Amino acid sequence: QVQLVESGGGLVQAGDSLRLSCAASGRTSSSYTMGWFRQAPGQEREFVASITRTGSSSNYAASVKGRFTISRDNAKNTVYLQMNSLKPEDTAVYYCAANSDGYVGFQPRRYIYWGQGTQVTVSS
Repeated sequence: QVQLVESGGGLVQAGDSLRLSCAASGRTSSSYTMGWFRQAPGQEREFVASITRTGSSSNYAASVKGRFTISRDNAKNTVYLQMNSLKPEDTAVYYCAANSDGYVGFQPRRYIYWGQGTQVTVSS
């Protein structure tokens, strides 16, 4: 089992950058593929990015590709989401999630461990 804690959210202006962190404790995070999801008020949780156990491959939602970068440092049991050129439509609660069977896709139900989320608000 693994516990996930997100940090790094905040209030920024359009065009700014933020880096989110997801610290994992318990079983080593290198055993899991990791994903970032987000959920805006009144909307379903949506996939943002995912990364393999070793960090050798990653996937992105079309809406963030080219602006966001997911990475991981397994020595620190931490996954990051670097968000550049932020837009008001990026405003949401961002969640970190872990999957133990190698899945790196976009379906939230395939991820078994979740953090409590961190709020990102982008003003225009």
